[in-house]
Amino acid sequence: MSQVITVPHLAAPLHAHGLPFRFSPQLPMRQTCFSQGGRFHSNSIGKVLLYHTKRKRSSRRVCCVAVDEIGNGRELDTIYARCQKWQWRGYDINYFVGGEGQPLLLVHGFGASIGHWRRNIPVLAERYTVYAIDLLGFGASDKPATFNYSMEGWAELLLDFSKDVIKAPTILIGNSVGSLACLIASSEAPENLVRGIVLLNCAGGMNNKAIVDDWRIKLVIPLLWIIDFLLKQRKIASALFERVKARENLRNILQSVYSNKMYVDDELIEVIKRPADDPGALDVFVSVVTGPPGPNPISLMPKIKVPVLVLWGDEDPFTPLDGPVGKYFSSLPSVLPNLEFFVLPHVGHCPHDDKPDLVHEKLLSWLASLPASLPVASRS
Repeated sequence: MSQVITVPHLAAPLHAHGLPFRFSPQLPMRQTCFSQGGRFHSNSIGKVLLYHTKRKRSSRRVCCVAVDEIGNGRELDTIYARCQKWQWRGYDINYFVGGEGQPLLLVHGFGASIGHWRRNIPVLAERYTVYAIDLLGFGASDKPATFNYSMEGWAELLLDFSKDVIKAPTILIGNSVGSLACLIASSEAPENLVRGIVLLNCAGGMNNKAIVDDWRIKLVIPLLWIIDFLLKQRKIASALFERVKARENLRNILQSVYSNKMYVDDELIEVIKRPADDPGALDVFVSVVTGPPGPNPISLMPKIKVPVLVLWGDEDPFTPLDGPVGKYFSSLPSVLPNLEFFVLPHVGHCPHDDKPDLVHEKLLSWLASLPASLPVASRS
């Protein structure tokens, strides 16, 4: 039996926002399916959607994913095969693009990556151009050891990516710290860059130092100070990180934040585990856990003028609905006409992967309801 420690921000590299933490398999990569030409078609396997990437005006490369085989790993291989690199401040940033239509940008949470959107990209790409990005320090993006990781830095990355790569007003969709990065980016965005935001169990900060109003955090604040000190000792941090990223530990952490335990599969564990083995991953872990929490949603939301959709899993132990951040967002529909809030029953911290069908129902309906011409984010 695994040891259980109630230290909130040791749950990295998955997320740095939870209360329960457990110290506790490699998925073989499959053949990728590529196809040329056309838009959508069906075959004996089932519905197939085609991802379109416009690299040049004169050429178009297309790959296919069997939508009704979601969860078997095939679509994840295709997503990885389609990823590209973009240079940001001298660092390689990994991203995916596929589909056609209005652009969406998917932003993962702490410790996750593009692969965490494995159940969403094929569905969304049927109607939209879907971009997904690995934030600096995660996934297949660079993990510079000396970089000062911060929420503000990730928000700047999203804004620059939107300007340089997407080049069109975009809907930002994030989970956990990815949500918060989207929120910060929208609050700082120049005109005609952000059309709307979707927040999936938004984090209160880069780590739990941001939510000291939660009595559950106050109980362990002295312990958090000690942990910050210990994590700055290289040998201690390395030993702890090795324990944290062990597959069985990751499985226990994931099962504690997923309501749908069936989706805590070997593929998901590998999505989290593989980038954590990269050089620099330890430094990212220490920097995020011990760094400043950054702006909080309560200070940011009054600045947001674009449409906002908030989806909240009610079984999230990391950012609980009855915690300060959850309570704040649940109170907003009565005061912010541009915001819609939905509680997702029997859903954990990662709604998009825990109960993707429920998220797609709310998300696609909201996207379809947006007017063709929307107010865009602008500086106050």
